[in-house]
Amino acid sequence: MKSVTLVMIEDDAGHARLIEKNLRRAGVSNELLPFNDGASALGYLLGDAAERAHLILLDLNLPDMTGTDILAALKSNPLTRRMPIIILTTTDDQREVQRCYDLGANVYIVKPLNYDSFANAIRQLGLFLSVMQMPEGE
Repeated sequence: MKSVTLVMIEDDAGHARLIEKNLRRAGVSNELLPFNDGASALGYLLGDAAERAHLILLDLNLPDMTGTDILAALKSNPLTRRMPIIILTTTDDQREVQRCYDLGANVYIVKPLNYDSFANAIRQLGLFLSVMQMPEGE
């Protein structure tokens, strides 16, 4: 994933550290930009950054807006609609899973509640990211 910036939208600082640490352990060395709220993440992604390659790690439970609102905004914008979006959340409700896929999510991962399981899931995600092909820009 050369020259792809990872954007992590996660309000839980502990989860954010765990995600970054375990992606690094899996060999992912891409730039990682953390955001702890939806408004600042959308401001960045819909601004000048829309021209660059990004992969988004999105929590659904944020303090200022829902992750599904962010997902809908990004997938409805011609400049950002092809950005891969991976949902990383504690929400395992099947209606929510379906709604995210309907809105254009590429992958939906439920965060395990157990620390070791969560760390392992993120390392596996890192291995997946290392072989993933990214879409070309508009």
